[in-house]
Amino acid sequence: MNSERPEEAEEPEKPLGRDRGTPIGRRVLLGTLGLGALGVVAAPTLQRGMESFLAGAAEKDPTGLTGLLPNGGGFRYYSVTSSVPRKNAQNYQLKIDGLVDRPTTYTLADLRAMPQTRMVKDVQCVTGWRVPGTPFEGVRLSRLLDAAGVRSSAGAVRFTCFDGAYTESLTLDQARRADVLVALRMQDKNLSHSHGGPVRLYVAPMYFYKSAKWLSGITVTEDVQAGYWENRGYDIDAWVGRSNGRDDEPTS
Repeated sequence: MNSERPEEAEEPEKPLGRDRGTPIGRRVLLGTLGLGALGVVAAPTLQRGMESFLAGAAEKDPTGLTGLLPNGGGFRYYSVTSSVPRKNAQNYQLKIDGLVDRPTTYTLADLRAMPQTRMVKDVQCVTGWRVPGTPFEGVRLSRLLDAAGVRSSAGAVRFTCFDGAYTESLTLDQARRADVLVALRMQDKNLSHSHGGPVRLYVAPMYFYKSAKWLSGITVTEDVQAGYWENRGYDIDAWVGRSNGRDDEPTS
């Protein structure tokens, strides 16, 4: 949501004379230009440092107020618990169960060995912020459901997270869309802990609260079960621009 400021009137040109100030020397000018160039070079590093700082602060902030702080990457960091355990290639597991013929548990290595799908979409949060052109990469959820053998009585999928609190749901038709991923990478990097890694859900056409972070369980059910935020008033069908009383541009 971009806001525009009215153009400011040009300041009248000052006459030449002493009130123009003392002229700067050549060394000062070159030094200033050098600092400017250094700032351009250092900006990405500083931005990553700021994002890392905010992510770490958010993990220890039960109020969620750190999520309101801006950062250069455009993302804000949300968690519904005061802390989240860390998982990695040695201890991560994704369990698929419920109304399936072949319940399965995947390690991170298992998921990485499967065919990967990459897509670039805008990310839209229901609170208003948007990050355009964000690459995500992972395994299509439909592939995992097919491998598990979904039973005919199934109608929905429930997602649980290793923060111990967050849940989400999709209808089975929604879960089988080609733009719904079990994501392992974001912005062409492995998913960091603060962005929901090592594995998160990514539902491209819906508001970002549907893309559950720290994914640990996929349970096939008969009916949709309201997730964490749906139980607090958010729409279950969270299509960007067509739900939650918002009119944002679609993300896909």
